[in-house]
Amino acid sequence: MDKEAVTLRKARRKHTLAPTVVYHDAAMSATPHPNDSTRMLVFLAALVALGPLSIDMYLPAMPSMQRAFATDIASMHLTVSAYLWGFALFHLACGPLADRFGRRPVLLAGTVLFILASIGCALSTDVSQLSTFRFVQGIGACVGPTLARTITRDVFGPTRAARALSLIAMFMALAPAVAPGLGGIMLRYVPWPSIFLFLAVYGAAIGLLAWRFLPETLPLRQSLRPRHIAANYLTLLRHPSFLAVCSAGALMYAGLMVYLASSGFVFITMLGVPTEYFGLIFLTSVAGYMAGSAWSANLANRLTSEQVMFLGTAVALTSTVVMLGAHRWQPSSVLALVLPMTFFALALGLVMPHAMAIALKPFPTLAGTASSLLGFIQMSLSALITGAVGHLLADSPEPLMVSMLAITAAAAAVAGWVLLRQRQSDPAVLQDT
Repeated sequence: MDKEAVTLRKARRKHTLAPTVVYHDAAMSATPHPNDSTRMLVFLAALVALGPLSIDMYLPAMPSMQRAFATDIASMHLTVSAYLWGFALFHLACGPLADRFGRRPVLLAGTVLFILASIGCALSTDVSQLSTFRFVQGIGACVGPTLARTITRDVFGPTRAARALSLIAMFMALAPAVAPGLGGIMLRYVPWPSIFLFLAVYGAAIGLLAWRFLPETLPLRQSLRPRHIAANYLTLLRHPSFLAVCSAGALMYAGLMVYLASSGFVFITMLGVPTEYFGLIFLTSVAGYMAGSAWSANLANRLTSEQVMFLGTAVALTSTVVMLGAHRWQPSSVLALVLPMTFFALALGLVMPHAMAIALKPFPTLAGTASSLLGFIQMSLSALITGAVGHLLADSPEPLMVSMLAITAAAAAVAGWVLLRQRQSDPAVLQDT
């Protein structure tokens, strides 16, 4: 047993959150006690939830924040875009830093940054200050999902990691279901800054648990030489279909972000939904996403990932067509938006896992770098589109629906190209379909 394994075993005696881990050929595989395993999974799910909580909790507060800052919808959309930009950019650095300095120091530093930025958001006096702190908050929140996936791979090893990530996703699905409703209920009794103070307290709890119980899980320190990192990113960008697959998934995710950023104004301001009931709207979308994820796992046994991804984009395109048509038929109907959005969320559950699988498949030795670049493309494209749609939204939800229709049409076109390319390179797929 090498020196790093001995160090981790000593850490295991001191900390109790992580399962017992042993090294095999510079990689880690786990044989966790069930109780330790459950505690670790719950902690990692709470860590991943930093991202959705930071976006979803303040959605019902956006109309009141717009009035408080005496600004317009476009400027409030930029507070979402700023967060996504911070989240996107730090993707490119978070993985390499954690591979060089370890998971614990990067996680703890990111959590502290998240706490300070959340307090800054609560104390902001204008929308420019809020956008600045939201950018920093995005950087801090990025360590949550990025390092949760990394620690899962470290602790549970290559074979158990897939199941562990699936369980984490199930726990994490609670965050977008609960966050808007919790934010809406808070607004009945306390002003909007309390939402960001709640996020600061949540971040502090995560940081305290990580500092007290989480041992270092880095198996082997990696180089931080810029030339080496740049060469890896260039390899990914030169691959024929990597950018296309990432773009299809990113466009679908951007559709969701546009909907989330606009939802407070559309449902509360334009359609008159009471703030305290706003969170109920998202339950159908969460149910749709969970159903799509389950269907996605089932289809994986019968279809290729390219076929499932194209199917998902086709479902999304159909749902946005129905959404636009239903709104024009019943302009004041909440269900005209909510029901088609349920199927869009189902489509997202189909597309996202398979887009990631296709993107990472050709790069077994660059999986971490590929995942970081995929996250950067996804978040940066979402930031661009969300900011642009904010300038179109005024007193009608229709610009939102037209934008989502255009986004999903582009995603379906790209997914169709990826499927066609696969069929041309693998004739057996053509015969099966």
